[in-house]
Amino acid sequence: MREGKKVCSFGPDSPYVDLAAEVFRLLADPTRIRIILALREAERSVNELAEAIGKSPTTVSQHLAKLRWGRIVATRQDGTRVFYRLQDEHARELVAQAVFQAEHALDDSPAHHRAGVDPEARRGATPTCPARSTDDTSGEDE
Repeated sequence: MREGKKVCSFGPDSPYVDLAAEVFRLLADPTRIRIILALREAERSVNELAEAIGKSPTTVSQHLAKLRWGRIVATRQDGTRVFYRLQDEHARELVAQAVFQAEHALDDSPAHHRAGVDPEARRGATPTCPARSTDDTSGEDE
């Protein structure tokens, strides 16, 4: 086993199973996935996120409230502005793995398996897709 790589040792009787299902329900929304993808590299304000994902600030704010409730995002206030960031790497990795799985459904040879893809990305470090720019926040870049 690679040093630093965490392996899930929870069994089917884990008390965390029901909470894990809640996390999946919370992430089961395209707008929330796009928000998480947009927050991978840096914190952003509601307006910056709204512009990045093509939704209204009101819509983004409502989704951020749910993500904050679920402790997926955290905030930092600077004067009157509030900036959002991912709480930790777990949501980033969950979303990246879900998008990788979706890529398998559409492509027999997904980009994340082709030559030139950083092998650390496949192990969950901070996955990136070489086929798209990290500026593309359309929700399809991993």
